[in-house]
Amino acid sequence: MQVDKPHSNCGVFGIFNSQAAAVNTYYGLHALQHRGQEAAGIVTIDNNGDGKNHVNHHKGLGLVSEVFSDSKVFENLKGNSAIGHNRYSTTGSAGSVKNIQPFFVQYRMGNLAVSHNGNLTNSRIIREKLVNEGAIFQTSSDTEVILHLIARSRLENQIEQIADALKQVSGAYSLTILTDSKLIGARDPNGIRPLCIGKLNGSYIITSETCALDILSAEYIRDVEPGELVVIDEEVIQTGKIKSFRITEDYSIKKHCIFEYIYFSRPDSKIFGSNVDKMRRKLGKVLATHHPVQDDKGEKVIVMSVPDSSNTAAIGYENQLSKMGIPSKLEIGLIRSHYIGRTFITPGQANREVGVRIKFNTVKGVLENRTVVLIDDSIVRGTTSKQLVKLIREANPKEIHFRISSPPIHHPCHYGMDFPSKSELIANKFEDIEKIRKYLEVDSLAYLTHEQMLEAMVDHAPDSFCTACFSGDYPIPIDAYFQKEQYEL
Repeated sequence: MQVDKPHSNCGVFGIFNSQAAAVNTYYGLHALQHRGQEAAGIVTIDNNGDGKNHVNHHKGLGLVSEVFSDSKVFENLKGNSAIGHNRYSTTGSAGSVKNIQPFFVQYRMGNLAVSHNGNLTNSRIIREKLVNEGAIFQTSSDTEVILHLIARSRLENQIEQIADALKQVSGAYSLTILTDSKLIGARDPNGIRPLCIGKLNGSYIITSETCALDILSAEYIRDVEPGELVVIDEEVIQTGKIKSFRITEDYSIKKHCIFEYIYFSRPDSKIFGSNVDKMRRKLGKVLATHHPVQDDKGEKVIVMSVPDSSNTAAIGYENQLSKMGIPSKLEIGLIRSHYIGRTFITPGQANREVGVRIKFNTVKGVLENRTVVLIDDSIVRGTTSKQLVKLIREANPKEIHFRISSPPIHHPCHYGMDFPSKSELIANKFEDIEKIRKYLEVDSLAYLTHEQMLEAMVDHAPDSFCTACFSGDYPIPIDAYFQKEQYEL
């Protein structure tokens, strides 16, 4: 069943100085499962007593619980430090085991492993240059470029080598890097993707979202700053002072991915300095303020979400309607099945419709003869939305009003989100919102405007977000040769 939502391409996790490094990484990846459901991997570095450091790894296609279903796997993942990765595949790379991260190499300075969330926008030019100089690539991933640049650096200090490599790439990256003696975190100068630091007893953690800290009862310390490279080693364990370096002196303006707040991150996470739940509630409140719905007879409007990513925005929407004096009630009108599995196949003609019915079912008694406001975070292709509306119609509501807590999506993302092609986006198929409304067969349709979306971003300057998928305003130049479909994101 085709999922009609953009994919966030990866979650990263790293831990240093833990007797249960691999197990802790497993739980961290489990908490980050929403960031990548196609594959997972863990790499540890261990000194087994022979005076040498050894890389141990386990990777596989599937959910974290599937890849690590055999507990005996952890017997081979020895070591007090580990990094892990969840991945979504993209066009041309689905099912490719060689592209599963973390990637690792052994070079003149020892062992090196990396996990990457984001996308490098100049990777093709760098890759071609390296190949022409004799480099041999093992994967189709842009992340491998970083390993080659580090290994080829002529600097003698490993941290300087990593900084040297990152100065040569552009785009979005939140990295966890593991060496024989260090755990390193790095974030691009615009801070497009989230990355934070935590502490668990005597261990330090670097990960995509704070929900991966919460599952371990770890303490959140702070975010990795845009353009910052942080180093955790034995000296940090002893002093408690995290080592911090600047990748570049170019203090570019922050351009956080606004879609992390709208859809990608878990509502219980804190990213970019704010709670995701708070921001999504605010999006719902602004949506209600500018696009309210009332019942023509003064009866309570039924507000419902498309579970699960829109639940919080629906709460904010209904709360604001109530404050505005509009009779309303938040209801669970759709029940979502969480037991479909990734490989469910619907043979026959009505694949898409059957797929929606397998995933969702209506609570008819809640919806019958009521004015219904359906809240969703975004519409991408619109195919699933159309089938959902058809499903809700069968419960005989009086009216269906569709409200979207983001603007129409018109442009592809080159910074680590996997959208359909531009021509597949519903906002590009139809000339205006009224035509989209007719296609979806709803009584009214309203999106947040670009300005209204930024109005909801409390605690942040309006220009501190990347909104390229809505506006087409890309904050980082895109390589003229860059073709998103060719690369692992």
